[in-house]
Amino acid sequence: MDEFYFLVERSIDVAMFEQKYLFNMYQHLKFNKARRRDATDFLNSSTAQNITQTADELKAFIKGGDKTLREAYAFLSKPQARKVVKYLDGLLDDARRYEYDRRPGRRPKSVNK
Repeated sequence: MDEFYFLVERSIDVAMFEQKYLFNMYQHLKFNKARRRDATDFLNSSTAQNITQTADELKAFIKGGDKTLREAYAFLSKPQARKVVKYLDGLLDDARRYEYDRRPGRRPKSVNK
């Protein structure tokens, strides 16, 4: 699972500094047949909290923000910051969707004709 966290953090770095949005969280979890618990652990991790915090800071930067935010994210234009926020929110939404899709329950009945 450590490799997963490394991939997520690396994808955030690439998104912020190179404006490339290559990592698809849902597809990665699905392809690696991750358990629901893995998605839940990620959503409760410090990495997910940092993603949320960064997205909130970028949203404040887009609205004008204070001097420190403008200084911290001066390398991003506002359109780029909007794309990064959308990407970060998408990462968290994908993890939540995977967690929801993998919830335990009964399988749908097959219809015999």
